[in-house]
Amino acid sequence: MRKANLNYGFHFTGGEPFLNSDLLLRATEIVNELNIPSTFVETNCYWCINERLTREKLQLLKEKGLKGILISVNPFYLEYVPFERTERGIKISQEIFGKNLMIYQLEYYFLFKRLGIKERISVKDYLNLVKDDLRERVEMFLMGRAAYNLKELYPKYPANHFFDQPCQPPFLRNWHNHFDNYGNYLPGYCGGISLGDCRNLNELLKDGLDLERKPVLKFLINEDFKGLFHFAKDFGYQELREGYVSKCHLCIDIRKYLLERGEFDELKPKEFYSHLE
Repeated sequence: MRKANLNYGFHFTGGEPFLNSDLLLRATEIVNELNIPSTFVETNCYWCINERLTREKLQLLKEKGLKGILISVNPFYLEYVPFERTERGIKISQEIFGKNLMIYQLEYYFLFKRLGIKERISVKDYLNLVKDDLRERVEMFLMGRAAYNLKELYPKYPANHFFDQPCQPPFLRNWHNHFDNYGNYLPGYCGGISLGDCRNLNELLKDGLDLERKPVLKFLINEDFKGLFHFAKDFGYQELREGYVSKCHLCIDIRKYLLERGEFDELKPKEFYSHLE
């Protein structure tokens, strides 16, 4: 566990972990049995439909070993989750977890309360209401679907603009990495890239990565984006004429194209790429 850097903490994120409450409960039990500290869950509170259900689920999770909870609040969640559910989740989480409740982002929580919002409100209507600049107020990594769905909000640059920029946060790091529900060991926040099977970490740590058989990983680990770009061009990839909003946008567009043209074991799960646009 120390080698995998899990001894400092573990969190359940998603997607939305409460979509499968039974699995979340069992996972909490397992992590508690392994004596991993600082276990917490992230949620958007869609499931907090009434006080009884909310209290029962959170109390049971605490009894099984959950130490804390992070509740997500921003205009993107507000479009799909009635704010009264978010308030209910926060109120009861504070009673059960005390100081181990984190609201992210707190300023949006107070803003929505001041506005008297109770139900859902579309991002478009919200922006018309408050004239907010989401680019300044919401921390966003322009990766995954965000790179495509929010690209009109940001300036765009040609591919070579990003060749010499380091990945932010770093692609390989010994803190805050993820395992997905397919068993893939993800570097940081980079969905759709697998360093290996998280269920065989000892084998992975012992044998290392065979980068000659995983060319996409090789380019990313060596921070050779120019090389990755030209590697993809050899497969027929064409640079987006409108440009890219981030290095992550360039990376994921290349990976998506490569997966459509061949088998790359490091590009997992395939389902990730089918839901980008």
